[in-house]
Amino acid sequence: MAFLPRVRRLFAPRPPAASIEIAADRVTGVALDRGRQAGLSAVVTEPLPDGALVPAANASNVIDRAAVSDAVARVLRQIPGHPTRVGLVLPDSAAKVSLMTFENVPAAAADLDQLVRWQARKAAPFRVEDTQVTYSAGMVGEDGAREFVVSLMRRDIVEEYESVCTAAGGHAGVVDLASFSQLNAILAEGTGGDGDWLLIHVAQSYSTIAVVRHGHVILFRNRPADGEGNLADLVHQTTMYYEDRLEGAGFGHVFLAASAANTTAEDAEVLRDSLQLRLGVSVNPITFATSRIGQRGDGSLPDLVAAPLGLLLREHSSSETGA
Repeated sequence: MAFLPRVRRLFAPRPPAASIEIAADRVTGVALDRGRQAGLSAVVTEPLPDGALVPAANASNVIDRAAVSDAVARVLRQIPGHPTRVGLVLPDSAAKVSLMTFENVPAAAADLDQLVRWQARKAAPFRVEDTQVTYSAGMVGEDGAREFVVSLMRRDIVEEYESVCTAAGGHAGVVDLASFSQLNAILAEGTGGDGDWLLIHVAQSYSTIAVVRHGHVILFRNRPADGEGNLADLVHQTTMYYEDRLEGAGFGHVFLAASAANTTAEDAEVLRDSLQLRLGVSVNPITFATSRIGQRGDGSLPDLVAAPLGLLLREHSSSETGA
């Protein structure tokens, strides 16, 4: 089973007991019962005041540190066992994600790291020396060139998020991005299939589109909510690029995650219908096996838990396989 890269991983002998997603409008925490196939033992969401957190790749994100720390603390207190070691999921727009292709990949890890960092200087809107850089091997082209999915995040921004978690009594052993974690949730459930599939993630302050082929990301685009154009434009541009440049033959599955806390089931359905009309293919929510969801009946639950749950599923899988 393929899983996507972490923004940051510290040494962790066991997978985290819980996962916390810090978004622009909310903090959501989830925890699993014992055993990877068990259901969710906790799902907690606490709102954030407007403007308390403003995700950005090249500016301070945590505007009201006390408000964000307090929300994280309230979430942690409501999770059974009051976990202190957690996974941390951050907004996509807090980082810069690029796909890089190398015709010749160095055998030595240190040489590959140097090559990625050198190439990252062209893509990063900030100093690479001050950046947390992670990458994961992607598709191999017919010519043998190897693609890499590269995540760039200013180290001081990573530390901002880690510090509010620490102030709340938690320790972030693993840090990842929301859409990567949603993709991992789909991969863990095996609902994407073997062909090409598409994730459309609509958050409070941004939208992200990712195309996956045979378990590898081949396209990743993020646009702020106040950026040029709208979601329809982003979807259109992405599908045109997919067909023209990536030899796309059509999506076997399209998933929509509407993760803004104030999105109603009716809002999501309207958005899903409009996307289906534009794409000409069924657009589905991210769903989980009954054992994951348990008896919780909140119709918006999968969209809210997809990212933090995806991080936990990946970490438990990595722990079991020794990856």
